[in-house]
Parts: sequence; C-alpha cells; structure tokens
Amino acid sequence: MRSAEQARSFFETALGARFLFESKRAEEGFRVLNFELGDTIIELIEPVGEDSFVQHFIDQRGEGVHHVTFRVPEVAATLAALKASGVRIVGERQWGPDSHEAFISPRSAHGVLIQVGSGYPTLSRDPKWSRK
Repeated sequence: MRSAEQARSFFETALGARFLFESKRAEEGFRVLNFELGDTIIELIEPVGEDSFVQHFIDQRGEGVHHVTFRVPEVAATLAALKASGVRIVGERQWGPDSHEAFISPRSAHGVLIQVGSGYPTLSRDPKWSRK
C-alpha cells in the first residue's frame, strides 16, 4: 500500500475488518498493519524508505496483493514434497524449532507468490506479534 492509513480506513469501514496491531520493521523496509476479517488475517504492508522491497514492488506493479500465506503444520515435510515434485521454493528460513517458512516461487504457482509456514514470526496470529 502507498498509505496504510488510507487502506486501513477502507478495510475497517467498507469491509468490517477488525484492527489487531501494527508493527514497524524499518530494518526490513516496511510497516505492517494486521486485521482480522472472519477467519482470515490481512496484512497491509507500507514501504518505509525508498529502497524498500515494498516500494520497488509498488513502483513496478502498483498497489495490490504481494503474497498469500498459508499455515502448514509440517512445513519441512511439505517443502520436501513440493521440491520433489519440481516446485521451486525460495526464501526458506528456519526461525526456531517451531517456526519455519518458505515461499513458493510465482513461476511455479501461476504468477502467485505463496508463503507457507508455521509459528512466529511467519504467522501474525501468533501472540508474540502483538507484543511489538
């Protein structure tokens, strides 16, 4: 989003989303606002600084969906199976014993960047996020 505040107004007023929390991740170049809408968590990401990957994304593609995240209980096993079937996996990270994430390349997912993961910091429903 160019302006998370303007987007926040739309998501709360027009869609009835409930604001959860905000986190500024300046070292990674973005600010994120999290909302709950039914059983779905929506993250609105706004660039912090001109060199932010979010700013580059907006400059190239305009505002819109950056990626979709799915909670996967057995991430390592799921990723191994995806790789074995030829799916391109990028950005794989192990955050701790209960937290693992990776992205399925848009080239393997018909143009959609898909994040799969478990635990903090991948999934914003985790209570550790709300402490930021």
